[in-house]
Amino acid sequence: MSNPDGPPSPAAGPAARAGLRADARRNQQAVFAAACEVFAAQGMGATIPVIAERAGVGKATVYRSYPTKGDLVEAVAREQIRWLDALAAEAEQHEDAFQALADLLGEIAARLAEDRLFGQVLGRADQWRGDHERAGVLDRIVAAAQRQGTLRPDATTTDLQVLVSGFSTVLLDRDDRDPATWRHYVALVLDALRPPR
Repeated sequence: MSNPDGPPSPAAGPAARAGLRADARRNQQAVFAAACEVFAAQGMGATIPVIAERAGVGKATVYRSYPTKGDLVEAVAREQIRWLDALAAEAEQHEDAFQALADLLGEIAARLAEDRLFGQVLGRADQWRGDHERAGVLDRIVAAAQRQGTLRPDATTTDLQVLVSGFSTVLLDRDDRDPATWRHYVALVLDALRPPR
């Protein structure tokens, strides 16, 4: 699906786009922004014509920057994963590890409630298991919470992933976008992970 030699994401910064003309750069930014919005609303089922219309450009303009729909999905997904990595790195700095976990899950759930593509990206097994650095951050947060006595001693990162994936799958299948519902399930997961009394 990805094209490592493909065009840079507009979010990649001006240096990555320096070779583009100003109008091409504007068009690419418009396409990327439109793709983020349309994929958030419709997930991977969104079509290039809908994205082109939202961006105010023709389909050919979309394909000049992103030769396939898969390339466009991958560009948006990379941006989402960068967001997730930054969020996890920030959570790891929190002194209260259980609160860091709660904040991390809360932010992820809020994004899942509004962004269908993000749910599909997280649903790909390689996003949970394939990135050792991200898994390492989660492992360290879990271990810190256990040392602090705020997380069950038998809880693992896999437990966390299974619990979150479970409620996420059901809510995404139901197209439930109510943030309160997502927060409710995050609270249930967090309660389940607290040490027994």
